[in-house]
Amino acid sequence: MASYKPVAIPAHPRLGEKVTQDALYWRGYKTPVQIKEFGAINKIDFSPVSPYNYAVTASSRIHIYGRYSQEPIKTFSRFKDAAYCATYRDDGKLLVAGSEEGSIRLFDISGRAPLRQFDGHTKAVHVVGFLSDKYRIFSGGDDYSSNLWDIPSATEIVSYNEHLDYVRCGCASKLNADVFVTGSYDHTVKVFDARTEKSVMTIEHGQPVESVLLFPSGGLLVSAGGRYVKVWDVLKGGQLLVSLKNHHKTVTCLCLNSSGQRLLSGSLDRHVKIYSTTSYKVVHSFDYATSILSLALSPEDETIVVGMTNGVLNVKHRKPEESKVKAQNKRRPAYRTFVKGRNYMPKQEDFYVSKPGKCVLRKYDKLLRSFQSSKALDAVLEPQIRLYTPEVTVAVMQELNRRGTLRSALAGRDEKQISLLLTFVTRRVIEPRFTPILVTVADMITDIYQPVVGQSALVDKQFLRLQEAIGKEIDYQEELLEVLGMMDALFATLTKKKTSSLEENKSNGLTKTLEQDMSN
Repeated sequence: MASYKPVAIPAHPRLGEKVTQDALYWRGYKTPVQIKEFGAINKIDFSPVSPYNYAVTASSRIHIYGRYSQEPIKTFSRFKDAAYCATYRDDGKLLVAGSEEGSIRLFDISGRAPLRQFDGHTKAVHVVGFLSDKYRIFSGGDDYSSNLWDIPSATEIVSYNEHLDYVRCGCASKLNADVFVTGSYDHTVKVFDARTEKSVMTIEHGQPVESVLLFPSGGLLVSAGGRYVKVWDVLKGGQLLVSLKNHHKTVTCLCLNSSGQRLLSGSLDRHVKIYSTTSYKVVHSFDYATSILSLALSPEDETIVVGMTNGVLNVKHRKPEESKVKAQNKRRPAYRTFVKGRNYMPKQEDFYVSKPGKCVLRKYDKLLRSFQSSKALDAVLEPQIRLYTPEVTVAVMQELNRRGTLRSALAGRDEKQISLLLTFVTRRVIEPRFTPILVTVADMITDIYQPVVGQSALVDKQFLRLQEAIGKEIDYQEELLEVLGMMDALFATLTKKKTSSLEENKSNGLTKTLEQDMSN
């Protein structure tokens, strides 16, 4: 008796996302470290100087973490209520934060008690930051005002009351020490100049603004609110360049990478999207466990930190390059070691001993070998196979059809098994690589179980879904055939034009030749 040959699984081209340089780059992070905070994390800010510690604002505390530490190396807790928006100065020596009680506190990184306290807002201050001259602070609060403060004298320089709702985000220009931007729940983004008494530009975002960001060049402004991320050209008076709608829920935070060539956005839909700043297309995305409130990327993109609504801090570190270099430098056996003896031809006096390779059969192959068709079909309908390797399921169905036992394997099934079969067929029948065999399977299921239609609501629902899927596919194929016909007509017209022009050129040349002969 001949030995059993396992079922041949046909190789199909993989249908998946194209592996780009961006995908390889952003996948180069280690498994994330999870740190639990006391409340929702509303702000993460990296120190601009080495060793690039980062400040995390959550509940009534500000924790300073080292790049690789899982415990805070410093804590600022002199707040009666919630703290907001702890932000580093450009030299990394000072830290400023707003609070629920309406005061702004300035901290020295080396100390614990506040150096200055700025009082002037009547409600919570959700946004604070340093201007690029390092001696002034801007702030925005729930009292609809945007203020400018002098650090040495701890006094208010100017207050702007132009917003009509809560001011919840802001940023300062790195090129101009007098310019800063605020975003509000009144759907507007305003650009202020400390040398004027009013805002110099108002941009209508169209949704409550959750985050704003200025590019390092100062020419482009990004605003996020609702499901939209919008890019504006400041130099053209606030002209809209592009509107991005890639999130399913509110976008809460924005961030640029170290080179400024990639824009990151975090949302309540649990995703971080990464855009190219040249094409503004999504080049990669990260998925997280819960809704995202804050996001920060360290200098040189070494660490990405995400703060979530449940108080969990998710920290990803880039994999070190040194290990790869060491692995490459490790001495390996020479090429001749691997090919040694491969091309050796046995001589006449040699005694040749063949060593048969051991063939390990899969579960479905063992069942097919023992002619248990129904159980073999059950084995390939298990979730691990039918969801991740559907080609195996279809290959076994094809083998059963070749043997003539497919109908008996499909028959005699209960409501749950029929529903499972119909779900698989409905989902995969529209894939060209599976269509031929699955159409046969669908015909057989319909023939076998037609007498019991109407007895089970679940099975009836699956039959209707199958009918709808096949109907849609037929409509789609008809549309494609119409397009193909149009293209054939166009190509035929182009061919006729080319041939007619060639004939005309030939006739013109013949006429000229005859005229020359007559004149001669």
